[in-house]
Amino acid sequence: MNVNEYFDGSVKSIGFENSEGRVTAGVMDVGEYTFGTSEKELMKVVSGELIIKLPGSDSFESYPAGTEFRVDANQSFDVKVEQTTAYLCYYG
Repeated sequence: MNVNEYFDGSVKSIGFENSEGRVTAGVMDVGEYTFGTSEKELMKVVSGELIIKLPGSDSFESYPAGTEFRVDANQSFDVKVEQTTAYLCYYG
């Protein structure tokens, strides 16, 4: 397992591999962030809510617990977090 920390500790994740491929399980604290992708990502919101501005979009959209979104490789997306939120990210 790999432990990662971003944005001065406001985003933390644990990376691992299993039968579903490479995955990170993480938590984002309240704040605003911009993430870049190096490969395709599927983000599943586990608890809380992420407010996302996807590549090519002009507006933010809410993704509460139980929802998911995809981002292609070599893109960036903006995230607003209004409550501490847990997620799973699947790569590839």
